[in-house]
Amino acid sequence: MAETVTPVAAATRIGHVHLKVADLDRALGFYCGVLGFELMQRMSSGAAFISAGGYHHHIGLNTWESKGGRPPPSGTTGLFHTAILYPNRAALADALHRVMSAGIALDGASDHGVSEALYLRDPDQNGVELYCDRPKEQWPRNPDGSLAMFTQRLDIDDLLRQRAT
Repeated sequence: MAETVTPVAAATRIGHVHLKVADLDRALGFYCGVLGFELMQRMSSGAAFISAGGYHHHIGLNTWESKGGRPPPSGTTGLFHTAILYPNRAALADALHRVMSAGIALDGASDHGVSEALYLRDPDQNGVELYCDRPKEQWPRNPDGSLAMFTQRLDIDDLLRQRAT
């Protein structure tokens, strides 16, 4: 007889991601200079901790094993992307504006029904998703109540119009 597995507590969240980077200053230029994260602490050992809103850190960056290194080749395992959740469409539109103003190309922009997402690469070629969720009541569902997520083209011009000026 199979044992019933109790789900993890609903309030559980991913607290932070810690990335190996080749050049700490370059990575900080992207995450702080372009995306707008705040530098909370920089360590002489080659690490930095950044956040949104004064949290101790949402993203850790280090060169401990990767200084001057190259991105892993395609076809290897590892992190697919770090997803950064914005509180609303206006904030996501601001992130898109920042990325475009910095001349950073998008890999894609998708409407998933439950969320709207922008995909790009950081300077170390780590995948980055910038997204905002739709209200849970608007999530697409199948007749049985299960999620019916999809991937469609996101209208980035419409998204940019949502940007608070």
